[in-house]
Amino acid sequence: MIDLRSDTITKPTPDMLEAMQKASVGDDVYGEDPTVHELETMVADLFSMESALFCPSGTMANQIAIKCHTNPGDEVICDKLSHIYQYEGGGIAFNSGCQVKLIDGSFGKINASQVENHLNPSDIHKSNTALVSVENTSNRGGGSCYELKDLQDIKEICHKNNIGFHLDGARLWNAMVAKNQPASAFGQIFDSVSVCISKGLGAPVGSLLIGNHSFIHQARRYRKVFGGGMRQAGYLAAAGIFAIKHHLPKLAEDHQHAFLIAQALKKKKFVTEIFPVETNIIIFEVNGLYDAPGFCRFLKGHDILCTSISSHQIRMVTHLDITKKMVEKIIQIIEKA
Repeated sequence: MIDLRSDTITKPTPDMLEAMQKASVGDDVYGEDPTVHELETMVADLFSMESALFCPSGTMANQIAIKCHTNPGDEVICDKLSHIYQYEGGGIAFNSGCQVKLIDGSFGKINASQVENHLNPSDIHKSNTALVSVENTSNRGGGSCYELKDLQDIKEICHKNNIGFHLDGARLWNAMVAKNQPASAFGQIFDSVSVCISKGLGAPVGSLLIGNHSFIHQARRYRKVFGGGMRQAGYLAAAGIFAIKHHLPKLAEDHQHAFLIAQALKKKKFVTEIFPVETNIIIFEVNGLYDAPGFCRFLKGHDILCTSISSHQIRMVTHLDITKKMVEKIIQIIEKA
């Protein structure tokens, strides 16, 4: 079975498993796991930020960040397709007691002018705008990537208005590779960054939240409150260290595979729109011969799994476990549809 449902379904490679087995571990809740310390220091240094916190999931990392940046009753600005709004279980309201102001961006991306126009005035009748969050790459935007200049422009609006700026960088590694952008550039722009090691990089579990020392000190407390303290987590951290050292360059192959599949889809008359393919995500619309669930069933009948995200939209995601031979088969089956 060729699984294009998500880049979260990858299995650890034999070399990664060996690195996990050899990891030195301790009780991380006591701050005594050396491999967790190594991963946190590695990622903080990579982004030229002061400190990092290893979390069980990207959702928890984002929710901790929102909690640190806000007070109950505050408002968070984000794109309407943002993961923090669409896929985190209402956590902004449940965990932080905040409301959300949604921006209708372009393929999941917002700009400085939109942010400025959505800030609330200083008015006791209005919620306090406390945080702007962007997602890079944008999952529901088809893996779209920000230009650094656009992020810097938003940062200036946030800084001028004393508003926090958070990056949901679950697939930031993909953006860095696709745009040839250094990690340190994001550390200079954002107050906090979350990055995932269990998507494109292929580690089994975990994300990191990055910020300055005081921010991460507060985040560590909220991780405990949210139930996210882990004990001998070094076995998982070792997978992240291995992934960053060895799998980062392989993301370019995932991007190329997605591009080739998209080119095959463009030739089909029932495919009415394909979002621009910049990284490893393909979102396309179907009409006529197939609806989205119907085309997914057709592909499943040929041992290919993908996801219908609406009645007419389908998402495919390439990843570490998708080979060139698999891509060739996917294209052959699409040509037969």
